[in-house]
Amino acid sequence: MLEPEIFTLSQIKKDSTVLNRTFYARPTIEVARSLLGKILVHGGAAGRIVEVEAYLPGDDPAAHAFRGLTPRTRVLYGPPGHAYVFLAYGMYDCLNLVAEPEGVPGCVLIRALEPLAGLSLMRRRRGRTRRLAELASGPGKLTLALGITRRLNGADVTRGPLTVRAFHREEPFDIEATPRIGIRQARHRLLRFTIRGSPFLSRRPVLTSK
Repeated sequence: MLEPEIFTLSQIKKDSTVLNRTFYARPTIEVARSLLGKILVHGGAAGRIVEVEAYLPGDDPAAHAFRGLTPRTRVLYGPPGHAYVFLAYGMYDCLNLVAEPEGVPGCVLIRALEPLAGLSLMRRRRGRTRRLAELASGPGKLTLALGITRRLNGADVTRGPLTVRAFHREEPFDIEATPRIGIRQARHRLLRFTIRGSPFLSRRPVLTSK
């Protein structure tokens, strides 16, 4: 289905629950896969998460925390369920959600959303009229569409104003695993997870695994 079911924010909030800290205090891959299908809400708009990437603690050279604790990565070592927002390529703010117990720096990059609410606002933020499937089909696109900036770095997503919610009745879907995008190290790892067949992904998968 190329057009998403359209909701109002009040409908989404009525029919969903904000994810609590326990949800995030789990292994990063488990959190990443579980985030698919959840609803990201901020700035008068919302979208269903359809694509994520896991960045692991310890032995993942592509992870920002690979070289240890720094002022930049401090939030990754803090409590789970917080936002880690960084500037990519000197141009785009990208949103990650902190996973794992406190002190273990795992995170999940949110790569693409299926727009659900606040579509006109999302279009204005993106600067011009675009196809619905392209409004939030990338990590920099979705932060622009939802008004997410580095001012939210360290924000507690279990409290708001940036939240992730679970619909009370989530529709079933299949998960596809592929290599992560735009990295130079550990490119072989299947740590990008998508909702199989979604037209809202940042790009089509080239290598798949169940």
